[in-house]
Amino acid sequence: MTKPLLLLWTDGAEPYARAIAEAGLADRLRVETLPRAATPDDTLLAEAEALLSWGPPPGMLARMPRLRFVQALTAGVERWLARPYLPAGLALSCARGTHRVQMPENILGALFHITKPYAAIVADNAASRWTRRVSTTLAGQTLGILGLGAIGAELARKAAALEMRVVGSKRGVAEIPHVDKVVGPERTDEILAESDFVVLLLPATPATENFIDAARLARMKKTAWLLNFGRGALIKDDDLVAAARAGSIAGAVLDVFRTEPLPAEHPFWAEERIMVLPHIGGLHPQRDSMVAALLVENLRRFVDGAPLTQLVDRQAGY
Repeated sequence: MTKPLLLLWTDGAEPYARAIAEAGLADRLRVETLPRAATPDDTLLAEAEALLSWGPPPGMLARMPRLRFVQALTAGVERWLARPYLPAGLALSCARGTHRVQMPENILGALFHITKPYAAIVADNAASRWTRRVSTTLAGQTLGILGLGAIGAELARKAAALEMRVVGSKRGVAEIPHVDKVVGPERTDEILAESDFVVLLLPATPATENFIDAARLARMKKTAWLLNFGRGALIKDDDLVAAARAGSIAGAVLDVFRTEPLPAEHPFWAEERIMVLPHIGGLHPQRDSMVAALLVENLRRFVDGAPLTQLVDRQAGY
């Protein structure tokens, strides 16, 4: 019986190939590697049954008749779902859960940056200037999390340890440890109105396009901050710039954008109340090893004919 062909179509495939070998799966698969900028030849396209990829160019999936399983390298899969040739029966797994540690830490880093005067103190140091400054405490403030998935739940746990009150939204409302109130998306305005910091962790779907617009920004406190670590399309850019410029909110920290890198002429750069981060939220020194562990688990299930994990719900969009 011919072993199924797995194509590792990404730069730096070594951690993935090593994880497959260490898991004892090398004898059950044929593994081919290809740099991200290269194009698979006709043989690879015709024979590949499993694929690890950031996303093939338009039309290529239609040339992969045996493909049954795709492992995406990201948690967000809107670009995969937008492909017109994505076969209906193709199992698409996302990298959900691989950002559980680094994303909450980076969000907390942004919260500390907002409330602690270290950036100003660095400037004082450069001028040999002694200026005593008072920090704003996170303890006692309300953190609103829109999108209480795995990352949101972990952020809530860490924020509660800092004595913050945590509220948030989630489809399919259920109690979540360390979250004082969980509501459905239709009650988003409640979360906006009572939060001192609003963190966006929603996926990009038709329902969340321009989710934060002028009307929702108007629901926030004037002293509140907006932090977007979800997807750039969640925010109507012009409305956010207008709200920040008018002082309708205290400011925003943005890690994701509609176009990346963010163009130099974009007004976010010029607005002093908006901080632009270069999409650092999910980065981790061992991120490839984390995704490789998920890939190995799914490959084991794939060759055994068992259900895959972290499958994408195409109707929901994540």
